[in-house]
Amino acid sequence: MMQILITILIILLIYYGVKILARLFGPMLLKYASKKMETKVRQKFEQYQQYQQQSASGAQQGETVIDHAPQNDSRKNSSGKVGEYIEFEEID
Repeated sequence: MMQILITILIILLIYYGVKILARLFGPMLLKYASKKMETKVRQKFEQYQQYQQQSASGAQQGETVIDHAPQNDSRKNSSGKVGEYIEFEEID
């Protein structure tokens, strides 16, 4: 009987210890994670800006540039017949 009480006491101490540590270190961990995410997003944004500047450098300012999508080969293989057309009538 005493072993069960000691086991329950140890479990409760561990539970409350983890809870207290989470309250102390949780904000620090969230701050660290948000800073890491911010740096990653900033790097991606800067890469995108550099790409946009490089692609727009060939065109003059105010000029419209259209990038055409590559031809999709799946349209060539599909047949013109999609399905059977069924006409419906309303019944009052």
